[in-house]
Amino acid sequence: MSSKFHKLALEYHKGNRPGKIIVSSHKSLTTCEDLSLAYTPGVAIPVREIAQDANKVYDFTIKRNLVAVISDGSAVLGLGNVGPLASKPVMEGKAVLFKHFADIDVFDIEIDTQDVDDFVQTVKNIAPTFGGINLEDISAPRCFEIEKRLIEMLDIPVFHDDQHGTAIIIAAGLLNSLEIQNKDIETIQLVCLGAGSAGIATLDLLCELGLSKDNILLVDSGGVISKDMENVSQVKAQYGTKTDKKTLTDVMQGADVFIGVAVANLVSKQMIKSMADRPIVFALSNPDPEISPKDANSVRDDLIMATGRSDYPNQVNNVLGFPFIFRGALDAKASEINLKMKIAAVYALKDLAKLEVPNSVLKAYSTKYMTFGKDYIIPKPFDPRLIEVVPKAVFDVAVSSGVSRL
Repeated sequence: MSSKFHKLALEYHKGNRPGKIIVSSHKSLTTCEDLSLAYTPGVAIPVREIAQDANKVYDFTIKRNLVAVISDGSAVLGLGNVGPLASKPVMEGKAVLFKHFADIDVFDIEIDTQDVDDFVQTVKNIAPTFGGINLEDISAPRCFEIEKRLIEMLDIPVFHDDQHGTAIIIAAGLLNSLEIQNKDIETIQLVCLGAGSAGIATLDLLCELGLSKDNILLVDSGGVISKDMENVSQVKAQYGTKTDKKTLTDVMQGADVFIGVAVANLVSKQMIKSMADRPIVFALSNPDPEISPKDANSVRDDLIMATGRSDYPNQVNNVLGFPFIFRGALDAKASEINLKMKIAAVYALKDLAKLEVPNSVLKAYSTKYMTFGKDYIIPKPFDPRLIEVVPKAVFDVAVSSGVSRL
């Protein structure tokens, strides 16, 4: 990053009032009567109502529209284990996105422990405050156990966005890319570089959508995950294959799809050149991808490419998912965000990309033309239809699948 941008970012976060969020009241408090309603004695009336019927907490408090964004700071962006205090700007940023895109209120909570039991117990103890829990920037494999245990314990949605948010956006973009490239998810050969939370969750979801485990080659920092490897976690081992291939170079040969959720510059031009006809490349490491679009396009003119960056076409951005998924879940008073709700979000995003792009989106991105195709496989974050389409899809499935309190 340039020194100018570095300074601008610090000034943005500091300003006259440090941070990015505030807590404010939306009820009147200008008269003596207002005060008596807001606090004693008026506040005792909803207290009694909720004491008699716990579900009325959704009618008389912020719970129905309040999400906790919670992190221990163990896997923040591409910066690693920076701890809870250093994670706070990111959690505040998440709060801003929730509010801007879906009018959801957020308390960001940074927990000073990386012990799984302590973390889970802390979240369990504060959960009654919230209508949903968004786990964020927690390292693998701890994140898998934390999310699983909290889902089992709590009666509100628990969603680890680094896992499922990423997976949902990738899946929507990939399904559209396969359609454009005239390929079938049931027969493609897919390479996934990165076996952390995003990589595993993406493979889990794609398998639910028809991808065969036999057609997956998973690569981590130690090489290709094979069935005969020892000391491999159960999470990774489920995607181990019977293969003699050892390196990323080996598995890229003839691959139809590459999904990178690792670190920058691990993929060479030669690897892209060795892929099958009409390849699909999702190089999603941020801020720098596993291979730049410039390098990939210099050796292949038949590929579709996505990155995690806004300055290239086809940005895979979690903001397309989590605000709208939670909006639908909260509106349904859902007890969880289940697989059917996640798949509903995938197809809502997939189908939205095929519709005519509104002028407001073209203006926001300073272009006169944008249509479904190689350079537009998923909607843009500022598409005003997202708030109409995705929450409704999630809401409807929450109700039909029996996890709604309505």
